[in-house]
Amino acid sequence: MLITILADLREEWQEAWQSAWYRKRAIGGLILVITILSLFPLFFQAIEKRNGFLLPDPLLAWLPPYNVSLAIFVVIWAISLLGVYRAAQDPYMFLTFLWSYVLVLILRTLTITLVPLDPPAGLVGLVDPVSNFFYGEKFVTKDLFFSGHTSTVVLLFFCLPGKMDKRLALIAIIVVGSLLLVQHVHYTLDVLGAVFFTWLSYRIVRKTVVPAPGT
Repeated sequence: MLITILADLREEWQEAWQSAWYRKRAIGGLILVITILSLFPLFFQAIEKRNGFLLPDPLLAWLPPYNVSLAIFVVIWAISLLGVYRAAQDPYMFLTFLWSYVLVLILRTLTITLVPLDPPAGLVGLVDPVSNFFYGEKFVTKDLFFSGHTSTVVLLFFCLPGKMDKRLALIAIIVVGSLLLVQHVHYTLDVLGAVFFTWLSYRIVRKTVVPAPGT
């Protein structure tokens, strides 16, 4: 049974990779992601040195801060593993996620640059050994608008197939977004902005780079 499944997956990926259309987009997307992520430590250290402003946020003012890093980490990487599993089964889901993620990274870089914010009062440092790898040596607190953790989970929601997968991803969005606010890592606007900009990135990619089937 397992051998049959692996053989089918291999055949599907081989078929996709034989397409010049697919190869160009897959290689181009991977190069862009690697390039952007390799530059992120420099970018984050630069924005950490600048002065920003505080946003009034009634919800954060009402919420007492708590350290819920472990719960955030577990939820994000559990849904991410599901995403990896589904992407391994579907080369075109992988391509859609890859290019949407590229656009999310670009838009996030622009919005963080254009909207200089100081961290919310009561911020508790988020411990995420995987994500923090891209932040450089110094802990970063000013990568605020919009939330990268939220956008990753939202993008998985759009890319994952099937109702059950999407339900799990929706639960993950609600949990992660809420816990980020509980930890005062982001403003409410950062979390809501992540939903909008991720949706925008996904729609652009579906209209241009990886059109939906039948379009």
